[in-house]
Amino acid sequence: MPAPTEEANTNEANPTANNDTNKIMAILGYIFPFLFFIPLITDAKNDQFARFHAGQQLNLLLFWIIGQVVASLSTVILIGILLYPIVYITGIVLMVIGIINVSKNISKDLPLIGRWHLIK
Repeated sequence: MPAPTEEANTNEANPTANNDTNKIMAILGYIFPFLFFIPLITDAKNDQFARFHAGQQLNLLLFWIIGQVVASLSTVILIGILLYPIVYITGIVLMVIGIINVSKNISKDLPLIGRWHLIK
């Protein structure tokens, strides 16, 4: 008896994401989030896997920028001293999660910031 077929889930492995160049661009985009746009201007712009991770990288970049601005502005009331390490550590954790997702060919939203899909 054949096994029942399962519907494709965005949280599972993406078989079309086997292009090593796209994976390398996605990993570099998590290490350097300001490079999120590179897959959008190269041949990878047609690859849904690359576009998904470019959007997650944009979210990560916005998290870093907004977190640093809020921490800087709140140093006046001494809360910023606590916010800097929280933003930094959270950003590093999100970056590692994104790299792990790319290496496993998974298109999964990042925790906390991934549900906003700014790049379709």
